[in-house]
Amino acid sequence: MPEVYRVDLLTRQICSPEVDSSYGEPTEMLTSDQDEDILESGGAYIVRIPFGCKEKYIQKELLWPYIPEFVDGALGHILNISKALGDLIGDGTPVWPHVIHGHYADAGDAACLLSGALNVPMVLTGHSLGRNKLEQLLKQGLHSKEDINSTYKIMRRIEAEELCLDSAELVVTSTRQEIEEQWGLYDGFDLELNRKLRHRAKRGVHCYGRYMPRTTVIPPGMDFSNVEVHDENSDNDLDNDSVQLPESPLWGEIPRFLNNPSKPIILALARPDPKKNMATLVKAFGECIKLRKLANLMLIMGNRDDIDQMPAASANVLTTVLKLIDKYDLYGEVAYPKHHKQSEVADIYRIAAKTKGVFINPALVEPFGLTLIEAAAHGLPMVATKNGGPVDIERTLNNGLLVDPHNDKEIAAALYRLVVDKTLWAECRKNGLQNIHLYSWPQHCKIYLSRISQCRMRHPQWQSENDLNENMDSESDSGSFKDAPDTSLRLSLDADRPSRSSSLNSPFDLDKLLQNEENVGGISEHIRMIMEKTRDNQSKLRETNDVNSQEKQSLEHSNSLGSSGKLLLRRRKRLFVIAVDCYDAFGKPLVSRQAIIIQEIMTAVRSSGNFSSPGFILSTALTVSETISMLQSIGIKVSAFDALICSSGSQLLYTAGDNPDSAIYPDPDYDSHIDYRWGAEGLRKSMKKLRGPENSRFLVEDAKASNFHCLAYQVKNISTAPKADELRRQLRMRGLRCHVVYTQNCSRLSVLPLHASRSQALRYLYVRWGLDIANMYVFLGEKGDTDYEELIGGMHKTLILKGIVIDGSEKMLRSPTSYGSEDVFPSESPNIVSVTVSDDKEEFNTQQIIASLHWFEG
Repeated sequence: MPEVYRVDLLTRQICSPEVDSSYGEPTEMLTSDQDEDILESGGAYIVRIPFGCKEKYIQKELLWPYIPEFVDGALGHILNISKALGDLIGDGTPVWPHVIHGHYADAGDAACLLSGALNVPMVLTGHSLGRNKLEQLLKQGLHSKEDINSTYKIMRRIEAEELCLDSAELVVTSTRQEIEEQWGLYDGFDLELNRKLRHRAKRGVHCYGRYMPRTTVIPPGMDFSNVEVHDENSDNDLDNDSVQLPESPLWGEIPRFLNNPSKPIILALARPDPKKNMATLVKAFGECIKLRKLANLMLIMGNRDDIDQMPAASANVLTTVLKLIDKYDLYGEVAYPKHHKQSEVADIYRIAAKTKGVFINPALVEPFGLTLIEAAAHGLPMVATKNGGPVDIERTLNNGLLVDPHNDKEIAAALYRLVVDKTLWAECRKNGLQNIHLYSWPQHCKIYLSRISQCRMRHPQWQSENDLNENMDSESDSGSFKDAPDTSLRLSLDADRPSRSSSLNSPFDLDKLLQNEENVGGISEHIRMIMEKTRDNQSKLRETNDVNSQEKQSLEHSNSLGSSGKLLLRRRKRLFVIAVDCYDAFGKPLVSRQAIIIQEIMTAVRSSGNFSSPGFILSTALTVSETISMLQSIGIKVSAFDALICSSGSQLLYTAGDNPDSAIYPDPDYDSHIDYRWGAEGLRKSMKKLRGPENSRFLVEDAKASNFHCLAYQVKNISTAPKADELRRQLRMRGLRCHVVYTQNCSRLSVLPLHASRSQALRYLYVRWGLDIANMYVFLGEKGDTDYEELIGGMHKTLILKGIVIDGSEKMLRSPTSYGSEDVFPSESPNIVSVTVSDDKEEFNTQQIIASLHWFEG
């Protein structure tokens, strides 16, 4: 369509003999060479990102641990293509995606992380939903919840869908029923609260940070180019006495199945999957004698050669169907051919219509029901499940009856009614043919583009480019990114977002910070004050007018330091991130052990001989003041690090590099980058209620450890405190979107913005400075804070140091009924290495780290 310049469909690259060779192609252009309106680099593409083991096919239930790796690969593609398009059509300004659209739970999970890393709106289409699938499978009574979770990884899938609701600006569904009855099962979506919040927003009433995603119904489209056009007013070809079977190998087999092929055919077309409910259909047909006298049943259940060689679930369905055919002695009344071609599907619909038959979809839940649209296009009335998409399809086409898929008698009655009542049959056929155009692809695209155009535009943008000196000294460090693409941007945020004051570049004098550490709020309150001031344009202007010449000189000095530090960071070819969470039983940093960890890691990196001018980042749950205090107590200068990620990712600060002045300063753009859906006021009020009665609270607000993007609480009673996933669930139910982290051996709880985390901070550095994640090395302990799992997976290299962390906060991460760590990060990956570096005597084996670094470098 002319409104769209380019569409990239990102998926997994597979180079395996198990699949077609096209799955191994990195890029595949979908648009035709005849599309003259498409300029260079425009059009539609399939872009295949390698993640997991690309040499073998991995079923979708086992792909969850590799999602972060896909995100990092996709992020690299988006950065490259945005810059290329900017050079081609954007006057040098990167052209960013209008939206990132995730389909299904796993891709939605990836879209959440990409949206947070790029600050680009996210759109979601859930298709088949986990909670609904779990509910229907449990209703069957064939499997326990534990067995279902083991087979389908259903709890991991449900959490991904909850996260999608947290992040998405727009949720696209196929039907209204999907919104009300399927998404309505989720903690993060409440239809009534959604209406209330939108009503408050229209009246200009404060919502206190509560949010529900916008939803819209857009039915999938269908290609009608190969569909034979029927005249809905003509029944000339529907005389049972003159039924002519088409010339097809499939129809050549029909006489051996059916005694009387001219009887109306009840057609079911679905793969042999338990949720398609084919066994209940056969039971309904077998037990209804009057229906068997009037009609035949045809089951098109995919292609098979040997049932014993099929997947267990499919084999069980087919075996059950065959046993039921034998039980009810349906030989001569049921056809179940082993093979059919895709090109024969239209003939299958057509002959069923010529016999004045009926199409049935008895699925336990049908997300949409494309086969119902296909059947209607060929003049077939329908009987369909009342769970899911068929409800809206029947409302739109008015061409059939809806049934309870668990009630075999109701299914048989509906089929019998349509077969016997010829007037009803003809009316349903006519209605379907008249309304089928509403499900065309052009109609779908028109609606889709109108909906996403309403998404509030957000893009990566930076407050200032003064630090990106394009005329860099030619004699600068040999490890610079001279040939790396500059991913810096010059776009503005939304008009309603105030710009950030350059005063955020101001350095913090370390001595002053430490002196103020005893004061309430410490450095965190200082940062909070700055951030709050920058949020109000009028206050900012008044503050700027009051700045005297001395303050202006100080500001210029801090900007100079900022340029020095950030340019130094940009020139790093390798970044080493120390994220070891090492605390005692009371949550205090084990200072002596932390000193050993930092010093020995730096020594190992510098002595390995593989890295010139390496950069170091300290990533921690400690506040800025706590971090500085800890470093000074062990005799390590803050300037030894290029950046500090503090308070579990809610703060990102840079050091002054090689400048002798002891100064650090926050990234001036990071706070706006992670501000999405941050409702501090509403969260604080809700947390106050969730903490319980004042005399028995398990959490006490910690103002000193809090900052503008972090609400910190001291954990007073860990035995009564909720797990992180349960607390997040309680907040989601109130419409509050956030990231909850237990830190420091469960002694502190931090509530952060949705997209604020230590792992996402690394992706921010990738987007902001072009620091390739594949060239980052993350050092972790065996245990850590509840965000520990997020730091393991991805394209970066992970070194897990065994023997140095006594205890972590992982026991407060998830409830026992949730998913396990095996569904989060891969147990085996070429990017993850575990090494034993210490024992109880705090000795440190540096050679093990050096050997691991050499192994990563090949």
